[in-house]
Amino acid sequence: MKRAIDFARNGQFDSFIAVGGGSVMDTANAAALYASNPQADFLDFIVPPFGLAKIPDRPMLPLIAIPTTAGTGSETTGVSIMDMPEHKCKTGIRLRCLKPLLAIVDPLNVMSLPRNVAVYSGFDVLCHALESYTALPYNERVPRPATPQERPVYQGSNPISDMWSLEALRVMQKYFRRSVFDPSDEEARTHMLMASSFAGVGIGNAGVHLCHGLSYPISSQNKKYTDPDYPQQKALIPHGLSVVTTAVADFEFLIPACPDRHANAAKALGADIPVRVSASNEYISRHLCDQIRGFMSDFKVPNGLGALGFTPSDLPNLTDAAVSSFEKASIAPRKTDRDAVAVIYEKSMKIY
Repeated sequence: MKRAIDFARNGQFDSFIAVGGGSVMDTANAAALYASNPQADFLDFIVPPFGLAKIPDRPMLPLIAIPTTAGTGSETTGVSIMDMPEHKCKTGIRLRCLKPLLAIVDPLNVMSLPRNVAVYSGFDVLCHALESYTALPYNERVPRPATPQERPVYQGSNPISDMWSLEALRVMQKYFRRSVFDPSDEEARTHMLMASSFAGVGIGNAGVHLCHGLSYPISSQNKKYTDPDYPQQKALIPHGLSVVTTAVADFEFLIPACPDRHANAAKALGADIPVRVSASNEYISRHLCDQIRGFMSDFKVPNGLGALGFTPSDLPNLTDAAVSSFEKASIAPRKTDRDAVAVIYEKSMKIY
């Protein structure tokens, strides 16, 4: 990331084009931001607790984003995520001005995705949509900003994000499996790319919470896991895999806070929850979590933290890292403390 920023600053470019997945688009976003603000220190725009979350003095140079994975939705968001190796965690920048000026969403760019890239980027779409739809409502978020300029990028769930997130879930229910099991299915891969952008609009307005907040320590504290469809130069847990690994336990914990929303999400994914039935939290939890487990089982993804190389003795370190950078928990619909995080990680050792 820092090398890209130095290159952008020295190049005196007038615009940027990002062609790739979420990491490429996030890197280009940050490079364009810092090139537009050459006097800024690296930590100036990073969110707390590692950075200062300053507002840029100058407008950002134009960025055109061309996604080549059906996953992050970075072509629609004002967010750039990066590793902080010294803290064994991830952090990022969240600014409205980070949103690309233009996105070119071409389905032909995802037709050659390797199987597991399609799977894990698809799980990122799934969690984006679920998290943004179930986030704390925008009118319950505190503290409230004093000025519009201080209003956070992540607003909490709202009518705009709800539409996009639910539609992304409906599309996934129909096309996710097809897009993985038949890579030549252009219709399925087209709709998955659309779902990625839809869910990106959702998180760009509402934000994400526990799945993503708890995923960053998993990625950063990975010891040796590698995936055959990803570069083999170093140990790497794909982002979508780290995100979905705690999803079942996350939503089991969150459902009591807003059961109706979780029921709507489950129905969008194909669960049969009759409207006339006043379903219990346990009933809703079983159906929503069964939908998530079903995708994971069908795609034969690693079965929990244990399959990724983590042991019970690693869980306290994961918990400490998650709690130390816990700003995403602020829009979770249920108050989440250290004990809750520890239980979620423990339940995520094995999933299906």
